[in-house]
Amino acid sequence: MSIKLEHVNYIYSPETAYEIHALRDVNLEIGQGEFIGLIGHTGSGKSTLVQHLNGLVKATDGHVYFHGEDIYAHGYDMKKLRSRVGLVFQYPEHQLFEVDVLSDVCFGPKNQGLSREEAEERAKEALQMVGLSEEFYKQSPFELSGGQKRRAAIAGVLAMEPEVLILDEPTAGLDPKGRDEILDQISALHREKKITIVLVSHSMEDVAKYVGRIVVMNQGEVMYDDTPREVFRHYKELEEVGLAAPQVTYMMHALKEKGFAVDEDATTIEEARDTILKSLRGRL
Repeated sequence: MSIKLEHVNYIYSPETAYEIHALRDVNLEIGQGEFIGLIGHTGSGKSTLVQHLNGLVKATDGHVYFHGEDIYAHGYDMKKLRSRVGLVFQYPEHQLFEVDVLSDVCFGPKNQGLSREEAEERAKEALQMVGLSEEFYKQSPFELSGGQKRRAAIAGVLAMEPEVLILDEPTAGLDPKGRDEILDQISALHREKKITIVLVSHSMEDVAKYVGRIVVMNQGEVMYDDTPREVFRHYKELEEVGLAAPQVTYMMHALKEKGFAVDEDATTIEEARDTILKSLRGRL
């Protein structure tokens, strides 16, 4: 088991006129090697939740465990935790600051105590992982495109060799091509490196395509926690809390209502294609 949350509550500005109960009795387990999608409307608590996973924010009540150890225990090494549980914020390119891409990606490993040579080796491997070749190493990060900046920022976290990678809206502001490239790279990392990934996203299509499990947050609570197929069966309930299902789900239900023998729980284009073709063959 990678991370476990037990009865976690978090209150912003407690005992003031601005008090907000952001998390309410959250119980959650994230297993090693999982690819989890975390969704919820704005203000649902998902960004607050992920900041608890590496101790960036401390729960008002409750406990967070990493590999069975309580991260709130006296003397627990938070610096080590944050190198093992990497968090990539929304618009992470705003954190780029070094004179060139390679130096920026080296920053994390050097802070871990690695030599310049070891840090560069880690950085180069991480840049290769995200699809940035040697031609980018000496470029200023501020000369890169939006998608390239996003990759460089993700590489900066990967260079610390985390066991868990948390991505808060990693495709925000990118065009469709850049979004697909980033998510394909993340998916490849999951397959090849067996890294545990938590993806925060507003895109139902993205989570349906890439993740194996979805956690839905609503008003600071876990509303659903299941496979994409099971979660999107509740598309009407999701609509009631400001969310939706992938467009494919609506199309499948519409076809079902018109008498086509399709799998209405299909959530991806590939699944929809297969079930539609099967239905059409059955009509011949």
